[in-house]
Amino acid sequence: MSIVFFGTPWFSVPALAELLKAKEDVRLVITQSDKVGGRGHKIISPPIKTFALEKGLTVLQPDNIRSEDFIKIVRETQPEFIVVVAYGKILPVELLNMPLKGCINVHASLLPKYRGAAPIQWAIINGETVTGVTTMMMDEGLDTGDILMQKKVPIKEEDNALSLSERLANEGANLLIETISGIRKGTIIPTPQEGEPTYAPIIKKGDGKINWRLSAREIHNRVRGLYPWPSAFTHLKGKLLKILKTEVLEGSGEPGTIVRKGDKELIVGTGKGLIGLLELQIEGKKAVTVREFLNGMGRNLKIGERFNDGKVNESHSS
Repeated sequence: MSIVFFGTPWFSVPALAELLKAKEDVRLVITQSDKVGGRGHKIISPPIKTFALEKGLTVLQPDNIRSEDFIKIVRETQPEFIVVVAYGKILPVELLNMPLKGCINVHASLLPKYRGAAPIQWAIINGETVTGVTTMMMDEGLDTGDILMQKKVPIKEEDNALSLSERLANEGANLLIETISGIRKGTIIPTPQEGEPTYAPIIKKGDGKINWRLSAREIHNRVRGLYPWPSAFTHLKGKLLKILKTEVLEGSGEPGTIVRKGDKELIVGTGKGLIGLLELQIEGKKAVTVREFLNGMGRNLKIGERFNDGKVNESHSS
């Protein structure tokens, strides 16, 4: 029996890799269109496309997944399962009802918490210490389908969205294989979601703007949750400054104001507590440690100098 796989970013790659390792018959890989990006305005293919082509799989990038022609192509594979892992578009009911044993989605949260596009980022931003992965039977709602399996995953103090995404992707891939096996054996019974749902809307560039009146812990969590994109940012001397890594410290100081500076430290006041800046990136430059920053652009910074809110520079990219 065949599987049709929908996915786009790197997060979906481990799941496809585990399906192939398990000798599953993946007939089609569906992903979103290539995009133009980066400083050289190059054509960038979705990571799942690159991986699938390396493995000799058939890849489709339909502009319209609701078109009769596309739905016919999927139907002709006679799928046992459709598997969706971070595809990025809502599937039409014709596809949801097509596979013999259902459409399985791998979602990076413990549903019904953090339904939506950015569960990993918002879990960190909101200060969660535990998250997880869920496999569910898809329906027409936004992550509202019946739960198949779940696994809890701790959020470590040093985690950012990138490191947590890597762990959840691998845990989700393993859970997907267990789920498919359990459905075939009849040992997994879909269970309706219980509890009050929360939501994780898509991340926008403007979400990275630092409000220095928040507590040091809240700013620290935002820095972690928004790395590597769009990154938390502020403005310094008219330039956009990304804050890539921080630490929470005891003490107090005027929000957004430099309260301590040394050879290897740059400490800023917040609405509650202090925050140490450990890794930064001025627009147009590479990421540097705080020591490197203080030896460069930050050399002339003075205690009492203030980072400003500035305006979102829509041209800045990851």
